[in-house]
Amino acid sequence: MSLLNKSSVLLIYTGGTIGMKEDPRDQALRPFDFSGILSEVPELSMFACKIDSYTFDPLIDSSDVEPQLWQQLAELIRDRYDDYDGFVILHGTDTMAYSASALSFMLNGLAKPVIFTGSQLPIGRARTDGKENLISSVEIACAKTPDGQAMVPEVCVFFDSMLLRGNRCTKANSTAFHAFVSPNYPALAEAGINIRYNQRLIHYPANPDWDLRIDTALDTRVAILKVHPGITEQITRHVLCDPQIRACILETYGSGNAISRPWFVDIVRESAASGKILLNVSQCLSGEVDMTLYATGMALKNAGVLSGYDITTESALGKLFHLMGIEPDNERVKSLLEKNLRGEISK
Repeated sequence: MSLLNKSSVLLIYTGGTIGMKEDPRDQALRPFDFSGILSEVPELSMFACKIDSYTFDPLIDSSDVEPQLWQQLAELIRDRYDDYDGFVILHGTDTMAYSASALSFMLNGLAKPVIFTGSQLPIGRARTDGKENLISSVEIACAKTPDGQAMVPEVCVFFDSMLLRGNRCTKANSTAFHAFVSPNYPALAEAGINIRYNQRLIHYPANPDWDLRIDTALDTRVAILKVHPGITEQITRHVLCDPQIRACILETYGSGNAISRPWFVDIVRESAASGKILLNVSQCLSGEVDMTLYATGMALKNAGVLSGYDITTESALGKLFHLMGIEPDNERVKSLLEKNLRGEISK
């Protein structure tokens, strides 16, 4: 590990299980004061790193996360960007992949680590995974290359010894400590006795001295239609042709296939012809969309549906919110949607 003596990290607590501690009076779980984090997790004092904390008030349950939180996080990181070498965001696990994906698109010119982490058990519990996740996240946020640049200048998720690109991961288990997976992109680092960094997989900015610029304009007029056996014409039309919807993520089977009924393809074609943005994302965790493999996929392609390649639904949502927020022209959004902007697709 390479640490600079003056490394500093801002610990941002938004809410979630990791910040809960059992009250000895009534055994109820309550958030603890992160300004005293060193007394709670004394192992952090072993790092040559200054740790400050910022706690959101009120705290936000992961299930209640809204785009407003992402905007607040982006503004906070921008305002404190010159004061810290890295940022660790403590966040509930249910929507962590959504938040990490969104931030990856909203932070432009990022040259410092922004590490999301959390836990499955409260940090005050005897078997908590929270301490290890927090300690390793801080160490990664402090880590530098031999030339003094950030080792991992990306938005990431650290969980259960694995550092994953934020816009590549998804929550796959609600009870195990190994809660997050990155099916279509390898881990950026793995924590064992030492932290082993896969530097060839990490994205480094062309100029680490660029100023950070944030895009907080988000257009959330996006629907998600999960294709399933028995889906009806009424539901399909309601989602794809709703005048309030600007874009729709089609969660399809396998490599991008959907039902071949004429009414379904006709509605998709009608929606695309009206100018709506339609993005094909596979329901499978691993693999990618290829609409040229089968006739059903080709029908969607010919109707005007764009390929999401191997993007996750969480990342597709964040990417659409971001692009639609900065681009009023749907055709311009479509042209950017199939491009690899932040390492979110293998293209």
